[in-house]
Amino acid sequence: MRAGYGGRGALYKLAIAGAAMIATAAAAAPAKLVLAFGDSLTAGYQLPPGDGFAPQLEAALRAKGLNVTVHNAGVSGDTTAQGRARLNWVLTGLKTTPDLAIVELGANDMLRGQPVAAAKANLDAILTELQRRHVPVLLAGMYASPNLGRVYATEFNALYPALAKAHGVPLYPFFLAGVVNVPGTQLGDGMHPNAHGVAAIVRGIAPTVERLLAR
Repeated sequence: MRAGYGGRGALYKLAIAGAAMIATAAAAAPAKLVLAFGDSLTAGYQLPPGDGFAPQLEAALRAKGLNVTVHNAGVSGDTTAQGRARLNWVLTGLKTTPDLAIVELGANDMLRGQPVAAAKANLDAILTELQRRHVPVLLAGMYASPNLGRVYATEFNALYPALAKAHGVPLYPFFLAGVVNVPGTQLGDGMHPNAHGVAAIVRGIAPTVERLLAR
C-alpha cells in the first residue's frame, strides 16, 4: 500500500508541475492588443480613469481569463475625417500590430449634419488602411438622431452595414445599445454614457470581441 501511495503521489506531483508550467507559459505569452479607435464614446468623456470604454472592456475580458490590453485611441469631438487623419500616427505609435481594431466613428459627423457620403469615404479609407496592415476590424455602427429627418437618417443608418459588407468585416450594429432611452445610463448632457452606460455597452459588445480574438 505504501508503494501504491508513493506512485500516486509522484503522479500527483507531476500533474501539479505540469499545470504550473502551463500557467507560467500562459502568463508569459504576450497580451493580445485591442485598439479602440473612436471619438468621445470610446475616449470616456468626463469619466474618471477606469470607467471609460477601454478600461472597462479590458477588465471584462481579463475577468474571463483573457490576456488582453485595450488601447484607448478615442478623441472627443473627432469626426471620421479627423479619425482618418490620425490613424497612421496611432498605428505607428503602437509599435505592434493590433489583434483587433474596434472602429467607432461617425456620431459627430451625424450630429453636425455632415454629408453621409463624406463620412462613408472616410470610414472606407480607415477600414482599407487597417486591412492593408492586416489588422482585423470590428466596425461599430451608429444610428442617426430622428430630428435630422427621415431622408438623412435612412442614408446614414445604411452606411455601416454597407461598409461592413464591402470590406467583409463584422458589424456591431449600434454602439450605444443599452444606453439610449435607458434611464440612469447617461451623463447630464443626455448624449454620453456614464459609467453604468459604459458597462452596458461593454456587456453588449464584449462577447463579439471575445469571439473575434479567439479566431
